[in-house]
Amino acid sequence: MPLLLGIDNGLTVTKAVIFDETGQPISIARRRVAQSMPRPRHVERDMDDLWTQTAAAIAEAIANCPRPASEILAVAATAHGDGVYLLDEQRRPLGPGILSLDSRAADIAAQWDNDGTATTALQHTGQTPHASAPSALLAWIRDHDPQRFSRIAHVLACKDWLRFCLTGKIATDLTEASTSFTDVQTQVFGKDILPIFGLAQLEGALPPILNPSDIAGYVTPQAAQATGLVAGTPVAAGLHDVTASSLGAGGYGHGRIAIVAGTYSINETVSAAPHTDKRWFCRNGLSRGEWNNMSISPASAANYDWFLDTFCQTDKHAAEATGRSLHIDIIPEIQQAMAQPSTAIFHPFLFGSPMGADASAAFFGLRGWQDRGQALRAVIEGIAFNHRIHVDALREGFAPGSAVLTGGISRSPLFSQIFADVLQIPVEVTDTDEAAAWGAALCAGVAAGIFTDCADEPRDLKQLTKTYIPDPTRSARLDRRYEIFLDLAKALEPIWPRIEALGGEKQ
Repeated sequence: MPLLLGIDNGLTVTKAVIFDETGQPISIARRRVAQSMPRPRHVERDMDDLWTQTAAAIAEAIANCPRPASEILAVAATAHGDGVYLLDEQRRPLGPGILSLDSRAADIAAQWDNDGTATTALQHTGQTPHASAPSALLAWIRDHDPQRFSRIAHVLACKDWLRFCLTGKIATDLTEASTSFTDVQTQVFGKDILPIFGLAQLEGALPPILNPSDIAGYVTPQAAQATGLVAGTPVAAGLHDVTASSLGAGGYGHGRIAIVAGTYSINETVSAAPHTDKRWFCRNGLSRGEWNNMSISPASAANYDWFLDTFCQTDKHAAEATGRSLHIDIIPEIQQAMAQPSTAIFHPFLFGSPMGADASAAFFGLRGWQDRGQALRAVIEGIAFNHRIHVDALREGFAPGSAVLTGGISRSPLFSQIFADVLQIPVEVTDTDEAAAWGAALCAGVAAGIFTDCADEPRDLKQLTKTYIPDPTRSARLDRRYEIFLDLAKALEPIWPRIEALGGEKQ
């Protein structure tokens, strides 16, 4: 039975997962990748270290696999979208990679909103630029680091850099290409698009576009030595992790919304024609003639992780010392909090929001007699409320009938039920722990000839899927809380910039 390797690089961890052809992971290895925040709003990482850690994860996965690397028929990578990873003419990293959590270009995105650039971009590219979009980040480098800008020879995404390290070939794929510079109608790079952002001189730096399952190259001897892969193993082009996650969870397709609750609040649905709106990105789907409509913001489960890391460290260490998980230990606290009325409401805007770059996180309605369970309940509900903002937009545009939820938060039946009650739509959860890596492996399987196309799912998804049905009583109660959640955001619109300004005051 042949093997496939899926590489999944997130914002803090890079993973290598070896699957058999039935989609069963048989070896998994992880490495943390250090982030650097040299200045406010700058979130970066060393590109060489990213490859070193990824290669080490691949080597460990192969070493722990009960079968030899020669049985791995193909490889594909997925990674965080947006941000930029730049190479010079010698194909060496041109400074650190910039992650999608970076917001240094927020002022540029705001300026484009005001001067009409964003409207023009929406018409041509199917999306308005945001702070971590390649268009905005490259414009920031042009304005603030012109020497670096003048040396740009290749503009890549994160997974494109990893694939280059594996193969030595420059390319991107259809899904990743559409983060800023493809024409929404033709789905290829348009000559009239770079000038919209004042970036015309970068035309030659944009990479060739491949389909996600096309063979982009082959593992080089150098990469084989670093990873333990066999030199000459085919490497597929791969895909954006948003699409990979929905594909791997069984949520990619028409008539449904794929929801990824991770660092970002990701909500997406597929259409057979481009339909543009400033509330979502109309980007390329897995194949030409297909569009993936994504409504997103950096405001999801990372808020929950932050709460546990910041306020629950002692309990977290105690749980880990006895082989338990704090995520499981705190469920009774949240269940108890949900069984009684609560005034606590949380805006999950620690890292960004759909309300603009100045919006920040906050608790409202806290009282001295409320406990940690009440606060955690508010955090989870706030995350689900933020997803609802995006899901409601997609429902207006595409009328999907169900949702598929993935991400670490989906492992909890309590949290999955909260999503169903908040969204008032059936929510399916597929029993898969490595959805994004499997989405990449499906592309590798097509490249190797094992599958006919990326939707050729070998798993029995019906057997792997649990469906959560909204409870009308809880949904009505959460509706009232959601209305207050939105009213608070509306009331704070003129206040958020004033709060943000405090961060620039000298003490």
